[in-house]
Amino acid sequence: MNPMRRTVLKSTGSAGLLALLATAGFLRPSDVLANGWNKIAFDSKTMAETLKALGASTPASSDAIQLRAPDIAENGAVVPIAVDSKLPGTQSIAVLIDKNPQPLAASFELPSGTEGTVTTRVKMGQTSDVYALVRADGKFYMVKKEIKVTLGGCGG
Repeated sequence: MNPMRRTVLKSTGSAGLLALLATAGFLRPSDVLANGWNKIAFDSKTMAETLKALGASTPASSDAIQLRAPDIAENGAVVPIAVDSKLPGTQSIAVLIDKNPQPLAASFELPSGTEGTVTTRVKMGQTSDVYALVRADGKFYMVKKEIKVTLGGCGG
């Protein structure tokens, strides 16, 4: 049998099954889309508003959180960020950038038993402090690091 034909048949069968499940009501678009995101936190314009929207009024500092990022970002459009939390019961990790138009750059909810490590790339318009906000056992902890941006970014 032609391998291309086999691939087309598998793809068509899978698409047909998904359409059947959606039509029968077993699969709803709301199950697939991100419906639990914090719109208020992502739309906030200041760091204080963002922390309030996340429920972290006064986060404590912790040595159990490591924020890994370059000291100097050569291209502000793609700055790699990694956050490692050794806090027991880590529930969520957020990345905030002080001088961005909206400080909340990323937010991750971690299921119970998941390792507290996330890696992402963010866009920075200018040199700024970057914060890692971790919620563990209902309490908030934060660390910060200054990243110098030398080119571009979201500000041009």
